[in-house]
Amino acid sequence: MPTSDLRRKLRWLIGIRAIISTALLGSATFAQINSPGSFPVDPFFVLIGLIFGLTVFYAATLRLADRHRWLVDIQLAGDALIVSAFIYFTGGISSYFSSLYVLPIVAASTVQFRRGGVMVATLSAILYAGLVTAQYLTASGFLDTYPALVNASVVLPPRSVAQYIVALNLLGFFGAALLSGSLANSLRSAGAQLEQASTEIADLQALNQHVIDSLPSGLATTDPQQRILTFNHAAEAITGLPFRSAVGRPISDVLQLPAALLAILNDDAHVAAHRFDVRYRAPDGRDLDIGLSATHLQTPAGRTGLLFTFQDVTNIKKLQNDAAIQQRLAAVGEMAAGIAHEIRNPLASMSGSIQILRHELPLSAEQEQLMDIVLRESERLNTTIRSFLAYARPQQFRITRFDIRRALNDTALLLRNSSEISEEHSIEADAPGTELWYEADEGQVKQIVWNLATNGLRAMPEGGKLRLAVAVEPSNEGVVITVQDEGVGIPPEELDRLFQPFHGRFAKGSGLGLAIVHRIVSDYHGEIRVSSNAGKGTTVSVRLPARAAVATS
Repeated sequence: MPTSDLRRKLRWLIGIRAIISTALLGSATFAQINSPGSFPVDPFFVLIGLIFGLTVFYAATLRLADRHRWLVDIQLAGDALIVSAFIYFTGGISSYFSSLYVLPIVAASTVQFRRGGVMVATLSAILYAGLVTAQYLTASGFLDTYPALVNASVVLPPRSVAQYIVALNLLGFFGAALLSGSLANSLRSAGAQLEQASTEIADLQALNQHVIDSLPSGLATTDPQQRILTFNHAAEAITGLPFRSAVGRPISDVLQLPAALLAILNDDAHVAAHRFDVRYRAPDGRDLDIGLSATHLQTPAGRTGLLFTFQDVTNIKKLQNDAAIQQRLAAVGEMAAGIAHEIRNPLASMSGSIQILRHELPLSAEQEQLMDIVLRESERLNTTIRSFLAYARPQQFRITRFDIRRALNDTALLLRNSSEISEEHSIEADAPGTELWYEADEGQVKQIVWNLATNGLRAMPEGGKLRLAVAVEPSNEGVVITVQDEGVGIPPEELDRLFQPFHGRFAKGSGLGLAIVHRIVSDYHGEIRVSSNAGKGTTVSVRLPARAAVATS
């Protein structure tokens, strides 16, 4: 028997013993008040006081019962002795309380099952038979102690009747022992089976919960009123909300579901799962793309709510957008050779012919101005084609080890002396005080910085601070180039198209500067991150990993 179960049963036994003793003391006191002198030396009160004393002793030694089982035997045997004494003082064979022996027998069966009940029944039978035998021997003159303690007016039944009463009581003792012991054993067996079943159910529940919590996708279930009932660990990680904050709330509030989606879910005619893409604003301010599937939760009793599974597909969406850009860029690249052959060569011939005619023909001022416009636009078109080819053609890398700070400082110096800068502009180069060596094509790194810096400068037509910075990337020992302006910013809907060719936002430029930056960074397996606030400025961070194999196509 487990220690905790034994102590619990002994506590109940001690408590019941105290209650019965109190009831007997109360009834004895009432009897003394109504019939003074019923007990010549008041042994009954002494006996009840002894019971209270033993109860205190049993309670004090309760914590030792699991290590010393003989203390339990003492309690049960003591109860049988006390009952015998009580019957002795109330008339022996004539006592109406002989059935009290059943109490310690049942108690023994409860604590120590059938074995304990039979042992206490045997002890009770011996004590009761001995008590009656002593009573009749005293009545025959063989013993003279009994009348001193018991009222001498007690009339003993004939011996044959006494033998019948004793036999009947002994049969009752052993019957009670066997019956209570059998019930106790059955109860123990049922308790063990129940405990085993409870353990198996708990294990299944734990396994079920572990399976749910181990799912890489978020999972949530709701009641018919669409209040959340379950919310697994993946759901907590995706939404940034703990289980306690989510459970009990409407699923539409937690997952920020649009009204049109809720209307579809509330349509009882739809049973199949639905797939949705929703935009989610996390508690930390991040905007996430969530792919969500929802269906009715079916049970044998019918529909009991909704089942939602969802994933954070923000990175997948970004990869899809990048793949779409790459597909478009590949198509543009295939056109590059034809454009170079069909446009650039004729354009050079036209430009050269115009320059010869300009010097050989007598022209008016207006005609010279028109030819200057033609030459200037030809040069602008040639610059656009040259940038386009630089973007579309496979790059030839000249990898060297150089101090990357030089790219920032050279760009800052050129911009400070540019015709586009005014007194309201300030150029700041933030680089480490010591050399920052990096292996790459220095010209391409300078082109990254230059294109981003000129783009940031054009975003500040009214002036502002342009900050160029470079630092070591701790996670992969690469470098991070940051260009930050205080310009007009970029609307959120344009961020996804920022690096597409010919998507320039300013009058000057070919619209290929950022596309070229994206191409170079992709070739180095780097990453570009853009954060912008309308009217406050834009920050572009280019992360270039440590020297690795560079893509050449």
